[in-house]
Amino acid sequence: MLKYVPNTLTIIRFILIPVILIGLFTGNYIFAFIFVILSAFTDVADGCIARKYNLISNFGKLMDPLADKLTLVSILTALVILHIIPIWILIIVAIKECTMVAGASFLYGKDVVVYSRWYGKLATVLFYLAIAVSILTKSFSFSPFWDNLDLILYCVALCMTVISLILYIHDLSIYGVINKDDLKKDVKNVSIKKNK
Repeated sequence: MLKYVPNTLTIIRFILIPVILIGLFTGNYIFAFIFVILSAFTDVADGCIARKYNLISNFGKLMDPLADKLTLVSILTALVILHIIPIWILIIVAIKECTMVAGASFLYGKDVVVYSRWYGKLATVLFYLAIAVSILTKSFSFSPFWDNLDLILYCVALCMTVISLILYIHDLSIYGVINKDDLKKDVKNVSIKKNK
C-alpha cells in the first residue's frame, strides 16, 4: 500500500493547482496560503518517501517534475495578474522551465530521460516560501520589513533556479542520462548511460 503514496501525493499536487488559483482570484488569500503550504508539504513528502522506501517509479520520474512546473508557473502567473509580484519574476522562471522542457523533450526523443534532482527541488521549495510570504503580506499589514522580504526570497529562488539549470547540464555531461527503457522499471536502481 505504501508504494502508491508518492504517486498519490503527486496527483494531489495537480488537483491543488485550481484550488489555489480559486483562492487567489477570489481574494481568499488565507485559503490560498493554506493550500500552497499543503502543496509544498506533498512535494517534499513524496520525494522523501519515495527515496527512503525505494519507491521511485516511472510515473514519479516524469509527473513529479511536471507537477512542480505547473504549480509554480500557475501560481506565479496568478500573482502577476493580481499585481502582487512583478512580471519579470515570471518571465525568468518561464524561460528556465521552457528550456528544461525543450531539453527533456529532445533527450526523450533520443531514448533517454532526465528527472528531478535535489537542487531543482531546493529551488522549488524556495519559490514556495517566497509565494507564501507574498500571500501573507497581501493578507495582513505587516511592518515595512516584510514588504520586500518576498522579493528578496524570489531573488534567492531565481538564483537557485539558474544554478540548478547549470547543474543539470553539468550532471548530464558528467554522469550521463537514464535509458528510456529503464522507465519500464519501477525500481530505484536503473542503469546509467555513461558519457565517454
